[in-house]
Amino acid sequence: MIKSEKTINGTKWIETIQINAEERATLEDQYGIDEDIIEYVTDNDESTNYVYDINEDDQLFIFLAPYALDKDALRYITQPFGMLLHKGVLFTFNQSHIPEVNTALYSALDNPEVKSVDAFILETLFTVVDSFIPISRAITKKRNYLDKMLNRKTKNSDLVSLSYLQQTLTFLYSAVQTNLSELDRLPKTHFGVGADQDKIDLFEGVQIEGEQVQRMFDIETQVVDRIDHTFNSLANNNLNDTMKFLTIWSLTMAVPTIITGFYGMNVKLPLAGMQYTWMLTLGISVALIVAMLIMLKVWRKM
Repeated sequence: MIKSEKTINGTKWIETIQINAEERATLEDQYGIDEDIIEYVTDNDESTNYVYDINEDDQLFIFLAPYALDKDALRYITQPFGMLLHKGVLFTFNQSHIPEVNTALYSALDNPEVKSVDAFILETLFTVVDSFIPISRAITKKRNYLDKMLNRKTKNSDLVSLSYLQQTLTFLYSAVQTNLSELDRLPKTHFGVGADQDKIDLFEGVQIEGEQVQRMFDIETQVVDRIDHTFNSLANNNLNDTMKFLTIWSLTMAVPTIITGFYGMNVKLPLAGMQYTWMLTLGISVALIVAMLIMLKVWRKM
């Protein structure tokens, strides 16, 4: 969808969302955007990047934003969105229709302090970076809940939730790192050349926010990994305790089986003719079981 034109302090802004083949052709024919650029900026597998075309004087920005697969289960991945300055016109590409990107764009548009297209771009990036924070807080809340579950019976549902949490952190932490790396590089590119003090302040603001988000996700990733290790240790300890109990129980049951097996044979055995032989075999079995348990205790196998 190609939305109607808007203006940012005299600069045209054309917003696109999930454009189809016909709309791609419109962008090529009506605005002269190269087909390769459109393919690049709408590719859902692209990573963060900034490209300056010295011949066309075009500037292309690609950044990653959080994309919810299941908010209730905290399942997130990241998807790219693009901004293209082409012949004095700003084009934005939100091919995955990411709500956080839409919010960031219109927040920047409504901000009275945004008085240039460069400020609009930086303010949009600031809000997108900021959109990672509520997800980090939700992860912290979920992580605290799972941490409490360590002192109780471990459920498969908790393990699945922990797995989702780790997957989400992997996607988001990687995106935060690549975004911050590109934000650190932007002031040194053509986009940052000749920046005035207001633009420098915007650069610093976006970078500081990016560093804060990176620290938050770095801490969460480490803590969740430790919880996962604790879960695994508890599961292994429980398994070891179960296997130890079953082993001792099987050894205990093997003793009377061996004794009664001998006296169940159709051959003449010592003491087989006594009146209370069955009590004798029972006594021998109990004595051997007690002796075996004492030896296991002495050898610290129990």
